[in-house]
Amino acid sequence: MKNSRDISIVPLQDDLLMTVAADNSGSVGEKREDEVNVPYDVVAYYGARVCVMETLAVGAGPRTFIIHSFNEENVWDSMVQGAQRAFKEVGLENIEIIGSTESNFSLKQSASSFTLIGSVKETGLRIGTTLEDTSYAVIGKPLVGEEIIRQRDEVLPLRFFQELCQLEGVYELVPVGSQGIGKELSVICEHPHDYGCSLPMDKSAGPSSCVLISYNPKIENQLKKLTGNLFYSIYKKADKNL
Repeated sequence: MKNSRDISIVPLQDDLLMTVAADNSGSVGEKREDEVNVPYDVVAYYGARVCVMETLAVGAGPRTFIIHSFNEENVWDSMVQGAQRAFKEVGLENIEIIGSTESNFSLKQSASSFTLIGSVKETGLRIGTTLEDTSYAVIGKPLVGEEIIRQRDEVLPLRFFQELCQLEGVYELVPVGSQGIGKELSVICEHPHDYGCSLPMDKSAGPSSCVLISYNPKIENQLKKLTGNLFYSIYKKADKNL
């Protein structure tokens, strides 16, 4: 199945599809030589957050979460708790969590990887659903590394993301990753270079600190009311120059 999103779609049987979302982090954790020092439950929380957003964005339901930890064995419980916190924020408290820890060798820097398996019926897949009358916006701000901690109020909360997924008039949602808003816009927009934003278009959004959406212009006021100062319009450059 052709797919340009950061999630794998695998046909199973009849009209059932399996989804596979993944994220990883390196040099982020509690080791002395890490570039970003945060507790491991925070590492796992944001890893799970990315996977959850990618999965829910295409209309799929999460099933199994896999943690690959290249950190000490004694941090496993902390990582599980961080992942569970992310799932709880979107009402998913019974997700199976499995994984493995590298216990034979010790790394000087932290390394973690996360995978979320989900499923969706083909009729419910939310890819390529943007309509011609669309407007675009970014909810949240692209942030990475220490910015995520220092500017926490500018990170899109998972509860807002879940509401956006359920809001009638929102066509598609694309969590923004390390390649920035511009790359994600090219996924759902035929002429992405025709558009601009007050946010930097090529800045990494780290653990999906923001999401790109396409939506019916009629719900813009509703969107702004829901998301407040996290709403950033994407405008046509030609219109901006008028």
